[in-house]
Amino acid sequence: MSSDNLAMFLNEKYLNLETYKNDGHAIRTPVWFVIENGVIYVITPSTTGKVKRLNHNKNVRIVPSNLKGKPKGDWIAKTAYFANESESEQAIKLRKKKYGLMARLVNICVYRKDIPVVIGINI
Repeated sequence: MSSDNLAMFLNEKYLNLETYKNDGHAIRTPVWFVIENGVIYVITPSTTGKVKRLNHNKNVRIVPSNLKGKPKGDWIAKTAYFANESESEQAIKLRKKKYGLMARLVNICVYRKDIPVVIGINI
């Protein structure tokens, strides 16, 4: 991870994740994230559009943002992947630590009927 790219995200709570539909149309979504060993991880339910779009096209763009998705820097183009089981477990633990009670509430409300998917993005 380049130090400039890493510095952009270190003290941020949200990033705007841009994924692409089959027709190439970009969809931007502000999301929580964590960083571990040069990888940004985003956790989302398996039934979300992000997961469906990434199954067809792993190209993404990311930028630190506010809760509403307003960019706080320059977009970075990368390739995403679906994390393996050990990476996923670690990312979920890191999210609980970073976002505290809110992460625990999201886990109870959102993931009780759905499986979390962890998306990794090497910077």
